[in-house]
Amino acid sequence: MSRVALITGGAVRVGRAISIALARQGYDLAISYNSSDKPAKDLQNSLRQEGREILLLEGDLSCPVTIENMAATFQKNFSQLDLLVNNAANFFSTSLLETNCDEWDEVMAVNLRAPHLLVKEFAHLLTKSSGSVINISDHLGIKPRSSYAHHSIAKAGLIHLTRIQAMVLAPHVRVNAIAPGLVLPPEDMDDEKYKQEVSNTLIDRAGTVDDVTQAMTFLLNSPNITGQTIVVDGGSTIS
Repeated sequence: MSRVALITGGAVRVGRAISIALARQGYDLAISYNSSDKPAKDLQNSLRQEGREILLLEGDLSCPVTIENMAATFQKNFSQLDLLVNNAANFFSTSLLETNCDEWDEVMAVNLRAPHLLVKEFAHLLTKSSGSVINISDHLGIKPRSSYAHHSIAKAGLIHLTRIQAMVLAPHVRVNAIAPGLVLPPEDMDDEKYKQEVSNTLIDRAGTVDDVTQAMTFLLNSPNITGQTIVVDGGSTIS
């Protein structure tokens, strides 16, 4: 029987690379997405041609009912879950004193609350399969930036949530996190800003989606690692 993974935000950007990497490692997939309908369906068709079973789960993870409905749909289609990748995120450039209640709540709901609720919904299946959880955090959760204040705070919380989830789900389920640095630049980042971000690394290079998927594969193949965060940022958090 094939292994099964659920990847949130798995249709675009880093999530898409994670979905493709897992499919090529033999996983059948459930891929959640919110507004990326065409990329999700294109990815589904592509991976089905490679022989994988692909379930799409549409919905806004800031809504708890959406998560409950996704879990119900998943369990109608799959009887097991071996890996949950909490990748979905939003990313607003807003300074702390300009952040209003609605934006704060939206960022916390997607980046921090949803990974908790998803683990809560799927803990029984993950325990049954002795599976894993990988939370995709951010290097800004370690080295905060005031222009991405609530994002930094949420991702720092996700790192701590990873530790607590690892404690609660032990010994059957391992929970780890990956904190990427600059991998795919935001759409509004110009060339000058991009070069500045690269110069902030110790090795004078931006990361790639392959760097993230390789860290994921390492964690999946490391049965004695749990509750840890791998920082994949070229050393920018200590520069």
